[in-house]
Amino acid sequence: MVRLVRESFAVVEPQADHVAETFYANLFSIAPEIRELFPLNMQVQRSRFLRALVHIVQMIDRPDELVPFLRQLGRDHRKFGVVSRHYEPLGMALLAAIKRYAGEAWTVEVEHAWAEAYTIVARAMLDAAAADDGPAWWSATLVSHERRARDLAIVRLQPDHPVPYQPGQYLSVEIPQRPRLWRYLSPATPPRSDGLLEFHVRAVPSGWVSRAIVAEAQVGDVWRIGPAMGRLRVDRTSGRDVVMIAGGTGLAPMRAIIEDLAQWGENPHVHLFYGGRVRADLYDLGHLLAIAATNPWLTVVPVLESEADPATMQQGTLADVVTRYGAWADRDVLVSGSPAMIRSTVSRMLVAGTPLDRISYDPFTVD
Repeated sequence: MVRLVRESFAVVEPQADHVAETFYANLFSIAPEIRELFPLNMQVQRSRFLRALVHIVQMIDRPDELVPFLRQLGRDHRKFGVVSRHYEPLGMALLAAIKRYAGEAWTVEVEHAWAEAYTIVARAMLDAAAADDGPAWWSATLVSHERRARDLAIVRLQPDHPVPYQPGQYLSVEIPQRPRLWRYLSPATPPRSDGLLEFHVRAVPSGWVSRAIVAEAQVGDVWRIGPAMGRLRVDRTSGRDVVMIAGGTGLAPMRAIIEDLAQWGENPHVHLFYGGRVRADLYDLGHLLAIAATNPWLTVVPVLESEADPATMQQGTLADVVTRYGAWADRDVLVSGSPAMIRSTVSRMLVAGTPLDRISYDPFTVD
């Protein structure tokens, strides 16, 4: 099943955008009532679907990683109003889309393999959704909006009830300015006793939600917060030191983990590479250096693609600088940033000799 799914997906992957468009067209034709669960603008949703599909295909023979990911997806989909009866048309739409673009690679055996794979995926998601007795989402009020730059804001929200998450995980949010356009944001602090959430948001050119958060969100707005997802974490008992690689606001989950570690007396050594294009991108460098000054297990390496001061910063892309130090083969590696940054950094590290099973990143943290 694994071989057939991967070989057939390799055929359709060059046309992945068309596969996503066809999948949703099929789905809304088979089950028109599902359309109202999605936003009018489907661009990000299609991109998110493709990332999930690629991630599942990559992990299909690694159940220890795949099943937790699927269970998180199942719990997360509750906030959309997805219920058990929706999974059958989802499967029909997916197989029809793959078949259309697989051409001669689509055989009876391939169809059976995809049907088996989808059954595994759907069962894990359904079981997790059924077992979750918590709310599908939480309400939270915006209590602080700090504009750090033209395109960057630090926002803080007070949920009606504490939102459970682990440092390094991310949460989906829906804002009143963009209903039904859920986006993923990583809390920049570990869970607090008062439940306050802090997010670092950069407006990106095609980011309907990020631009609205930075430019339009106001104190008093009520957001909806979905359940936690993600697998970025530091295992203090593993005996391995850690490399963190963060680009721009991809710093947020790393910052939350570092602040959580700072409450302990002994930690693995953490080497944080914090990068951006220009100096303004390193908006939280002072805070990180202050933590490092009192925690000798933390080393912070600022990285700039331009304007670097050789005395205090490394120059180049994060991929350039990290691999200059070697393969980091004995470290756990955590990567967070834009999809392009994650792709280039992980690819360069694999070429340099970093073992794949030592590298962790999340597929949904940036849209």
